[in-house]
Formats: sequence, structure tokens, C-alpha cells
Amino acid sequence: MKKHQLILGIAAFAVAATLSVAAAIITAQQIEDRSTEAVAFAMREAGMDWVAVHADGLQLYLTGTAPDEASRLRSYSRAAAVVDADRIVNQQDVIDPATITPPRFSLDMLRNGDGIQLIGLIPTAVGSEAVAAAIAAISEGVEVVDMVETADYATPATWVAAMEFGLRALLELPRSKVTVYEDRVEVQAVSESVAQRAAFEAALERGQPDGVTVILDISAPRPVITPFTLRYIIDDDEPRFEACSADTIQSRDRIILAARTAGTQGVIDCPIGLGVPSPQWGTAVSTAIASLADIGGGSVTFSDADVTLIGPQGMAQDSFDRAIGELDEALPAVFSLHGVLPEAPAATEAGPPRFVARLGDDGGVELRGRLPDDEVEAAVRSYTHALFGGDNVDFATRQVADLPPGWTLRVLAGLAALSQLNDGSVTVEPDTVILAGNTGDPDAVSDLTRTLSGNLGDGQNFEINVTYVEALDPIASLPSPEECVARINTVLDETKITFDPGSVEINRQAGVVLDALAEILPDCRETRMEIGGHTDSQGREEMNLNLSQSRADAVLNGLLARGVLVSNLTAQGYGESQPIADNQEEDGRETNRRIEFRLLAGATEVAEEDTGDEPPNADPDAPARPVTAPPADFRPQMRPDRDEDN
Repeated sequence: MKKHQLILGIAAFAVAATLSVAAAIITAQQIEDRSTEAVAFAMREAGMDWVAVHADGLQLYLTGTAPDEASRLRSYSRAAAVVDADRIVNQQDVIDPATITPPRFSLDMLRNGDGIQLIGLIPTAVGSEAVAAAIAAISEGVEVVDMVETADYATPATWVAAMEFGLRALLELPRSKVTVYEDRVEVQAVSESVAQRAAFEAALERGQPDGVTVILDISAPRPVITPFTLRYIIDDDEPRFEACSADTIQSRDRIILAARTAGTQGVIDCPIGLGVPSPQWGTAVSTAIASLADIGGGSVTFSDADVTLIGPQGMAQDSFDRAIGELDEALPAVFSLHGVLPEAPAATEAGPPRFVARLGDDGGVELRGRLPDDEVEAAVRSYTHALFGGDNVDFATRQVADLPPGWTLRVLAGLAALSQLNDGSVTVEPDTVILAGNTGDPDAVSDLTRTLSGNLGDGQNFEINVTYVEALDPIASLPSPEECVARINTVLDETKITFDPGSVEINRQAGVVLDALAEILPDCRETRMEIGGHTDSQGREEMNLNLSQSRADAVLNGLLARGVLVSNLTAQGYGESQPIADNQEEDGRETNRRIEFRLLAGATEVAEEDTGDEPPNADPDAPARPVTAPPADFRPQMRPDRDEDN
């Protein structure tokens, strides 16, 4: 009995021991799991996803590769805040800095009617504040969504110039997407017209930064062409278009091929537009050009579905009739053909009736020649006054009763076309209207062809001898950035912008200079410039810096008050840091107290005194500052602690 009890006691003890060990193991496992989960959660919460956590007994091991030593220590401290530091074994590695590849910085800027969105990664040294300051001029009243992040890596050499050009493009284009990389700026935008697209492209082609590729993709809606016009001429000069229109790319290619076959050389501009009278436009035009080439001279004009073919003077009538008949048969049914063969002038004629109007480059108009009666003369006089202004018209015509039919219509059509030129003349003869002169519009010949064709009607002949003059083009004639600064500095060389002692207010003398600058700056609105304020070395350095900044701001604000758009200007005070003369002498101090204009965004700097040298203390590698404009209610205020001589 006792032996049996002993055996039962031993068995009970063994079971108890086993249960105790099992309970201890389970408890330890639970501690390991809870510790591992708690530390892993803390790592995730802190954004330290590189840390791996596992337990071995009561020891907790941290493994993984930290981006730097500071991050490795932060992860250890984070874990020690959760469990006892004595239990933590930190086995993390650290990335070798030499193996880290810098990120590719980029900045996407999207602007539309709803607002502006900024997305990207830019260098910390530049900072998203610079981007926000640069778009301040265009963000008023619209929502700006700023999702720009920064990374603490070295700023690429061309990043600042590329970013500033991208910001300028965003400022210029109301509906656009601008993507900036360190070596490339991609601009996608939508314009409201072909003319606006040309203006945008001209503005952005100026001042492009060195070392940065600029890609412009500015689209424009297809223009509505009315009437849908095309005019092709073969004469003693090279066969050519005076106007060309196409409805599709395929139609344009077919028309150009027909012109090449007829002998046209060089670049052919044939815009694609809306308003075509028939989907068979390309077929009709190419057929008519081929027929004109077979005739050997003359012109063919399309105005919507009306076609006028004028043969060469002296061609046999039967040959011309045959050519017209064949072309009429070949044209699609919707097109109506009119054939005109000019008669050779009789040798005994004293001269045909003629009406001539001449437009001078000063806007004055002289009218000479023949009109049928008092009623027509009154109508022409009134129409001319409406087109050119009553004070600019010299009217000296005479009345002749037996003028050719349609004479009045051709006179009025010629005057309407003449009004589109800078200077020139229109001559009306019995069988033709001749327009000659100069224009600053590169598309003028096409527009004039459309005007004359629509106003003269079917079967009427006309000639256009109009020359495009770049100097008359308001876009092409804008000064270059260097010319802008040169013009400004010419004014500043004659009269400096000065201030009363201790004042930042624009006085009468400075106001006269600003008036002169205000006449120059509208032509330079695409040129980014800095207004730099400088003082001599008298007084405290900080006080001089504040004074120079206030005076530069005063000049900027003074230009704004004179109606100058200042979004391309920024004001910067330099104090005494950039002397250009000896501060030990009064004349030198007077020279150092100055306002300068210089180019920004990668353009060549031109100082007030064009010496060819950099200012002694200038930093040539300093990045250009973003464009900023003063608030609308900004007004320079007096500073009580400034030096009275600066």
C-alpha cells in the first residue's frame, strides 16, 4: 500500500513539474511575441520600415540596413522606449554614403482655370518656399495645391535656371503643364488661337537657360477659315501660293504634292482649318493646280466652292476654252468654275481708267483717279474716313461716267485690303486690282487673298505684291533681353535714380527717371530683371542692407504705379556688399549709392556702368532669385535708424 502511494506521489510531482515548465515556456513565448509586436509597431509608426524585429528568449534583435548612423540610433532609442534597453541587441547595418545615388529631381506644375497644382521632389537648398513665392503673382484668387517634397542632396548645377524658366513659362501660360528637370524643361500648353500660340512661343524662346533643353508643345485649335480660300499663281516668278487652306493632313499633303509637281520650291505653308465646303477639297485643288500648270501661266483662286481660273494674257481662246472645259469636267460636282482670259491691250489705247489709293507709313492716305458719280464719291469718301480716319485722307478724284461694270465694288474692296497694310497702294484697273506694300504680319498675304476673294466675288482678277517686314512685326521687333537692359542703362547713365538723404520716397527727379523707364519696360515684359539697390559703406552694415532693400522696393513700386506690369521684375537690396568705387572718397561713395538693373534666369548680366567687369564682391555662381511682386497695398516706409548720407 505504501509502495503504491509512493508511485502516485512521484507521478503527481512529475505532472506538476511538466505543467510548470510548459506554463513557463508559454509565458516566455507570449512575452517574446508581445515585445516583438510592440517594437515592430513602434518602428512602423515612426516610418522606420527598414528595421526587422525578432526575439530569442528575452533578447530582442534589431536587424536591417539604416540609411545613416543617426537613423540607426533613432531606431534603437525608439525600441528602448517600448522594452527594457538591456534586452535590445542592435545588429543594424548602415548604408555606405558613397553608394547612395541622388534622386532625380523633378517638379510638375499644372495650371488651369481651377487653380495650380505643384507636385515633385526638389532640393532642400532651394526649398518649396521659393516656388510658392514665384507663383504668388498668378495664384491670387485661385487654389494652390502644394505637394512638393524636398530631399537633402546637392543642388544640380542647372536646376535653379531650369526651375526659374519653368516658373516663367507657368506665369506666361494660363492653361499649361510644365515639368522641370535639372537638364530639361517640358512645356505643354493650350492657346486660344494660332496668333496667341505664336506669341507664347516667341516669348518663351527668349532667355532660355544655358545647358537646359527646352521642349515646347503649345497647341492651338484649328482656325475657322471663312471663306475657305486658296490661290495659286504661275507667272514669270516661281510658281507659288498666295493663300492656302486644307481641311485634313492628307488633303494638305495632296495639295503640296500638286504644287511641287507644278514647280513650287521652298517651304509651303498650308494651314489646316475648319469650314471646308466639301470633303473633296484636296482633290479639287490638286486638279486645278495641275490644269493651271498645263496652261503654263495665270492663277486659280478658290473661295469656298467658287473657282476662278484666269489664263495668261495672249493665250489662244480655243485652247483656253478647251482647258476650262476639261477642268470643269474633272472638278467635283459641288464646285463652280469661272474662266477668265484677259484681253491683250490695244496698241492705240491712251491708257485704261484707273483709281489709285496710297497709304503712307504715317497713316496718311491719298486718293486719286476716277469714280462714276457724286453718290459713289460720297460713299467712297465716307468709307475711307471710317477706315483711316477723317484727318488723314487727301481726296482728289474726278468723275467719269463710262467706267467698267463693278468699278465701285473693286474700289471699296481695294481700300479694305489697303487698310490691313502698314504702308502701300491699291490700284484699280478695268481687269484687275493690284495691291502692293509692306506689313508686319507674316500671314498677311493669305488674309488679304481671303479678303479680296470674298469682297470681289467670282471671276475677278487681282494681284498681291505685299512684303513682310520683320521690323514692323510687333512680336519679332521686340528687343532682346540684352537690348532691354542696354536701353534702361542708357537712361540711368544720363540721370541716376537718387533719393533724398535718409529717405526711400521717390522724389521729383527720380520720378522723371521712372517715367522714362516706364516707356521702355512694356516692350521688355518677357525679360526677367532684378532691380538692385546699393549703398556706400557709411553706417552699420545691417542698416545699409535694409535701406538698399527699401529703395529697390520703392523703384519697383514706383514702376507699378506708372502702369508697368512688374511680374518679370524683382527687387533686391545688397547694401554696401557690392561697391564699384572707392568708399574712402566722396565721389566713390556717390558712385556706390545706386540702383542697377540686371538680367536674371541665365542671361548675361549688364550693370549700370558697362565696364565689362563683375562687381568686386559679386558671387557669379549665386542662383537667380524667383520673380516676386510687391503686394498691391505695399508702400515703402521710413526707417528711423538709417544713415543720413546713404
